[in-house]
Amino acid sequence: MNRKLLVICMTGSLIVGAGGTYIGMNKWGEHSETAANSSETVLSKVGKAYDLILNNYVEKVDKNKLEEGAIKGMLSTLEDPYSVYMDKDSAKQFEQALDSSFEGIGAEISAEDDKVIIVSPIKNSPAEKAGIKANDEIMKVDGESVEGFDLYDVTQKIRGKKGTKVELEIVRQGLEKPLQIAVVRDEVPQITVHSSIKREGGENIGYIEITTFSEDTASEFHKALAAQEQEGIAGLILDVRGNPGGLLTSVNAILEEFVTSDKPYVQIEHRNGETEQFYSDLKQKKDYPVVVLVDNGSASASEIMAGALKEAENYTLIGEKTFGKGTVQQAVPMEDGSKIKLTLFKWLTPDGNWIHKQGVVPNLEVEKTALYNTHPLQIENTLKREMNNEQVKYAQEILTSIGYRTDRQDGYYSSQTEIAVKAFQGSNNLPETGAIDSNTAGKMQQVVREEMQKDENDIQLQTALHYIVN
Repeated sequence: MNRKLLVICMTGSLIVGAGGTYIGMNKWGEHSETAANSSETVLSKVGKAYDLILNNYVEKVDKNKLEEGAIKGMLSTLEDPYSVYMDKDSAKQFEQALDSSFEGIGAEISAEDDKVIIVSPIKNSPAEKAGIKANDEIMKVDGESVEGFDLYDVTQKIRGKKGTKVELEIVRQGLEKPLQIAVVRDEVPQITVHSSIKREGGENIGYIEITTFSEDTASEFHKALAAQEQEGIAGLILDVRGNPGGLLTSVNAILEEFVTSDKPYVQIEHRNGETEQFYSDLKQKKDYPVVVLVDNGSASASEIMAGALKEAENYTLIGEKTFGKGTVQQAVPMEDGSKIKLTLFKWLTPDGNWIHKQGVVPNLEVEKTALYNTHPLQIENTLKREMNNEQVKYAQEILTSIGYRTDRQDGYYSSQTEIAVKAFQGSNNLPETGAIDSNTAGKMQQVVREEMQKDENDIQLQTALHYIVN
């Protein structure tokens, strides 16, 4: 039984404001001497090029920029979005991402097929409140195209101090035109565990949502679960939807309470193809059913949890296929405080499956309702009768999703759309003009967020509750 402590951070890629993925430094030290001996000739060539440029280029060259450019150039040849260079400031933000809070927009981004993709916005973050969703593609930051920039450069453009604003141009699947979404940076609290008791069929059902796996997540989780078990629960729902990952030490500690010693909860594959298997000491599984909620924003450490519970203990996964990140990174500190985050390993499920770019498929696939697929309104000119554009279409989708009947959703502002808008305005103490100005649009989006928080509108949660009691 392998009880080695893995200090692995398994986020999807980079959290905008900090972030990353890393494994303990002992792994790096095992191979550094051999690597140094075998690369002396190559380093001599690199050193010669460095001296040539530094001392002979037609204009004076900044030494630090030249060094950082060399490192970035080597990493870019790997064509791996998860292997990146972080300067001193970014390295500090990287560490802060797993603290109690950090400043930024609160969204995890990744690179996929030369595209910069939102993995998931963090729960209650500025990004989520602004309407950013998983799988949104970032095209521009403050009007500047991200084409040609690496992932690190894009995160640098998006990061910033609390209270400042960043404008993102987003391409979303199914929409004809890009969205312009302004996000005001703020403090992003890392309260990672939210728990409650749900009532279904006369039974108490435990519900624990894990928004990310930080340093305190496991201890928060154990306290929440102990309290629920003491109260008496007939089943448990673990919700990792929109969870972009985090520290494997945290997910390990949680899995060891659910996965017995019969099968490994995770496997690590080295570059030579050899694998290490990691087991718990647990001898008996829970005496109540466990269900896991997942979606396409569940990434990395969340997928480790989902894969382990599905394959090792046959617990049921409900929702949508997960993001698909199956690699492990290590953050190696440099002498000046900067870091190189390098992919070192693959991780595999208990049955040896590599889910990279594939994701974990739930046992019961349940898609979110239209309420969760609405788009933010961008009101430059008041929307009114006889108009025909995409913003009207978005407004019609919002109205329908919150229970106001419109006769069409094609972007034409019909008389029935006007009636629906007046009904909405009347119900929300707004002037009943039948036109959508910025105040009405803001209220519509607020109502959508409020409705999304209600259990009865969450079809995936409702499916999980019915599954447990039936």
